[in-house]
This record gives sequence, C-alpha cells and structure tokens, in this order.
Amino acid sequence: MKIFRKKGIDNQSISYLKRELKLKDLIMLGIGACIGTGIFVVTGQASAQYAGPALSVSFVVAALVIILSGLCFAEFASRVPISGGPYGYMYVVFGELSAWFAGWFLICEYMLAVSSVASGWSGYLQGFLGSLGIHLPVALTAGYNPKAGTYIDIIAALVMVFITLWVTQEAKKALQLNNAMVWVKFGIILLFIIVGVFFVKPSNWQPFMPFGAKGIFDGAALVFFAFLGFDAISLAAEEVENPQKDVPRGIILSIFIATVLYIVVTMILTGMVPFEQLGVSDPVAFAMRYVDKGVIGSIISVGAILTLLTVTISMLYSLARLVYSISKDGLLPSILRKVDPKHHTPKNATYVAGGVALFFASAFPLTILAELTNITALSCLIMMSLGILRLRKKMGTPKPNEFSMPFVPFLPIVSVIACLFLMTRLKAVTWIVFAITIVLGLIIYFAYGYKHSHLNEETK
Repeated sequence: MKIFRKKGIDNQSISYLKRELKLKDLIMLGIGACIGTGIFVVTGQASAQYAGPALSVSFVVAALVIILSGLCFAEFASRVPISGGPYGYMYVVFGELSAWFAGWFLICEYMLAVSSVASGWSGYLQGFLGSLGIHLPVALTAGYNPKAGTYIDIIAALVMVFITLWVTQEAKKALQLNNAMVWVKFGIILLFIIVGVFFVKPSNWQPFMPFGAKGIFDGAALVFFAFLGFDAISLAAEEVENPQKDVPRGIILSIFIATVLYIVVTMILTGMVPFEQLGVSDPVAFAMRYVDKGVIGSIISVGAILTLLTVTISMLYSLARLVYSISKDGLLPSILRKVDPKHHTPKNATYVAGGVALFFASAFPLTILAELTNITALSCLIMMSLGILRLRKKMGTPKPNEFSMPFVPFLPIVSVIACLFLMTRLKAVTWIVFAITIVLGLIIYFAYGYKHSHLNEETK
C-alpha cells in the first residue's frame, strides 16, 4: 500500500540549514530540555503523593526505560544520519504512515511540554513578584477560567513571544542563551547539594517506601516526564557538524548526567524535609526555607525562574525543526519549510510552532495534558524500539564505525514492554484523549499529507 512507501537514506531533500553545532552544544541542548521542571517541580509532588523517599528508585526505573530508548536513538542517529529524528527514522524503516504518526506524537509532546513549562515559569515568576509585593490583575494571571476570574496568562504569553523570536536566530546564537542558562542551572543545583547535604536527617528516609512498590512505579510514570527532551538532540542532526558520531554521544551523555542529578537531588531533598510536606510548587527552594536558609532558597528560586527558559528554548527549537522536516516531505504545508536567507533557520515553522504553543500556554491550565505528553512520548519510544528490529533486518548489523545497540533483539523488546507498562499506570481519561489524538492525526494525514506527499508526486 502507498501509505507504507519508504524513503531511502540517500533520498533526502537538500538542506539549507547551517551545520555548526558540536558535541558540547548537543549535550547542552539535551540537558537544557531535560533538567528543569523535573528537579524544580516534579520531585516534590511525586515524593508527597506517590513514592515518598523511594522516589529516587522511581527515577532509576524511569531512567532505565529512557536509557533503553536512548540506545535506540543512538543507533538510528549513527546509521541513519538524517533530519527529523524518529519521524525521519520511521520513514526509512516502516514507511510514510508510521513516520507521520511518529512525527505527530512528537509534535503533541513538544507542543504540550513547551506550553506547560511556559505556564509553570509564569507561576514561579508570579510567586517571586508576589514576595516583593507586586501583584498582577487576577484576570491576567492564569488560563481561561471565568469562575476563578482568570482569562489569560499574560506572562506565559510574553515569554513565548520572546522565546519564539529568539529561536528564529541562527542555531548557534539561539542556543547560546540556552548554554549560558544550563551553567546557571548547574550552579544552583550544586549550591543545593553542597548546602543541603549538611541538613540531611536519615530519619526522614523512614519509611523509605510508604506507598509500597505501587508508589515506586506510579512515581516512575510521573517522573518519566522529567526525562523528556533528550530526543531534541536527534532533531538537530541537520545542523550538526559531525552527526554520525556526535548525535549518539550527545544523547547518551545527556541522559547519564540528568539521571545522576535527579537521583542525588531527590535523596537530599527527601532527607532534608519529611516527604509529606513536599507537595509544593517549588520544593527545592522550600527545602532551604524549611532549614532556615531563606536567602539560599531565594537564590534558588531566581535561578529556577531563569533556567526554566532553557527548557522552552530547547523544546521550541526542536519542535520547529520537526515541523520543518515534515513540511519538506509535503506532509505539512510548503510554507512551513521556508528558510530565512539571513539566519538559515526555519522561520515560518518556528513562528507557527511558537504561536500554537503561546495559545495553549496562555489560555489553558494544563493538567490532564501533562499525562497526554507522557503517553504520546511513550508511544513514540515504542515505535523507535520496534524500528531497531526492522533496521537490523533491513541493513544488518552496524559497521565498526557505527554505534551498535547491545543485545538486540532482547533489549528493544524489553524497552517496548517497559514503555507499555508505564503507559498502563496512566489514567483512563488520558487514554481517551490519546485515542482522540490518534483519530485527529489520521484525519490530517489522509485529508492533506497523503495527497501532497513528495513520494506521492514521485509515484505519479
């Protein structure tokens, strides 16, 4: 069937983007996307409501799933060095319909992640301004909710405008702010670790598993969100100087660094404060206030406000490149593949992605949509694991200079089972919304993509 038509690795359209990113830029991109809400928000709520001190084990479980997926990404990036990440990989091994859904799931994941982080950033900034006695009109403080008197989150909207304009600059310049903020992020996390370790009380780790094994796995399903973004590296392949070597390295190193930081911070956090009291929006800063280190808590709050920008930059940067790659194949309107002649960036794709994210960030309180982010991401990771099996069958084992995922087919199958298991921990309403998302994706593909696909034109 034509919906399974495939592209060859050499059957790629000409790229007009500038290749100037190095391994350091990729690691910073991955860390910038991963480490943000995971440490500064999710750790507290997940400890209080799901796993208690055993949240560190939840992070290990989630990290194992992510590492398996990261190995799949690394082999694909090494052997199929094309743009579009999972979308491009699926086009080569499974065909067009699978590629479209991989791209569609990623668009949903990144769009919702950008919007939710922008909304969370607004909450942090409003809290900080409130501590200084500055308060915005209620109508401008959150998404549309007439009963609460709120209509638009003006700060989230403004930050999305700024990030969108910034990401339209040259890739190197656009990521300079991201790289600078990542170092600030490292600094405040290191500050928390150095100071916090002296206030750890082992008694706070008892009971270690207050919610049992169920709490650990439920916590893993939630904190899985904290690792999303590492795949941003594969979406930047078209602008990397040496994608075949640096993209796999960037993926593995960014996952490793993020995992270590999550585990260390979680252990110190739950050691400083009884887990029942961590259900706050700023747990890391709260822990410092809890031990009477308010000044350091304020420094961490300001740092968190600044560094959450890195997540929006990384995510929007990757989202724009994904939309650009899909439009180059004709599955989305051709206007989205226009490249700015001055900055060599997909300007129109960035504007559209930023505009839609702005709408969600400013108008909607994203609650159930956060879980939808997880389920779309896990679906994409399942496709990647199955894709490795197909890639090995189609192209054989990797060459000596290519990255090789170990223990194939065992590890890819384990990866699929692990992702499915985490998906079962999500709420029923999330599955209903996910089903609606799939139907919407089918409508877009058959109403536009199938007819306008460049492979369809080549067949004619």
